[in-house]
Amino acid sequence: MHADTVVSDPLIQKPRIAAAVLTAAFAAFFFLNFADTSFGRMLAETTGGGDSFARAGAALALALLFVGNLVLISFFPVRIQIIAVWLELAALFAAFFLVFDLNAMFIQSKLWFLISRGLTTTLYVSAAAISIAFVIAVAGAIAKLSGNGFAVAIASFYTSFFRGLPLLMQVYLIYLGLPQLGFVVGAVPAGIAALSLCYGAYMTEIFRAGIESIPKGQWEASRAVGLRFGAIMRRIILPQAAPVVIPPTGNQFIAMLKDSSLVSVIGVWELMFLSRTLGTKTFQHMEMLITVAVIYWILTMALEVVQARIEGHYRARR
Repeated sequence: MHADTVVSDPLIQKPRIAAAVLTAAFAAFFFLNFADTSFGRMLAETTGGGDSFARAGAALALALLFVGNLVLISFFPVRIQIIAVWLELAALFAAFFLVFDLNAMFIQSKLWFLISRGLTTTLYVSAAAISIAFVIAVAGAIAKLSGNGFAVAIASFYTSFFRGLPLLMQVYLIYLGLPQLGFVVGAVPAGIAALSLCYGAYMTEIFRAGIESIPKGQWEASRAVGLRFGAIMRRIILPQAAPVVIPPTGNQFIAMLKDSSLVSVIGVWELMFLSRTLGTKTFQHMEMLITVAVIYWILTMALEVVQARIEGHYRARR
């Protein structure tokens, strides 16, 4: 449904009604909960009063300002509403971060190192892991659909095991467990292996569902013209399964990008590890944590745009 399409729900058709309801709800909330907070007392002091009545008045003023903002935005088209709310929420978050009295010079001095070392390592680990997980997922999906009891048993055990354990535990098991068997692995390979095996298990089910969505007649027709299994998968099945597979696979990659922060526990110099290390030296933890949070958010939004373009490409071909 297009963003500007009118919805039949009367509450959505008439946002002023929703604003009126929110007026009462937020006013009650602020009266009951906000007046006794430290921020409420600060507002009351700046307005010249320190008693409960003054604090309640400040709370009511904020509530009316909030609802008035809702009413004003409701007069604009949906797209403008979305942009306005995004900008206002971003401003609120920026104001929230400013409460911590961040050292901008410290952030600026460490930003390039975070990007050149931490961001590069994060992207490298995530890209390598998703590539390996893709291969594992295709192999696992084919095995689960093969009808061979041995292959099905191995694939189902693999997906059950690695979907059943926390990712952090898998990181420790690979990094600390393999040396006990005589296989010493570095921190980066161990992190990539853990991410690949964990997300490969989840993606196996995604690819299995995508392959099963292709009618059996496609398989039969491909075999009838003499195509081998590899050619059938590469030319017939996977291209048709792509519209089904790509959206959840993109979501898995975004989740993996964030979960790559877990490999920091074994000393990989990715964003989370550097944020803790750089912040600990001067006890400026919030500067580094907030900076890394913004970097993760920007990366996620960029990946969402890429994913949307890829999905649009495949929808246009259908």
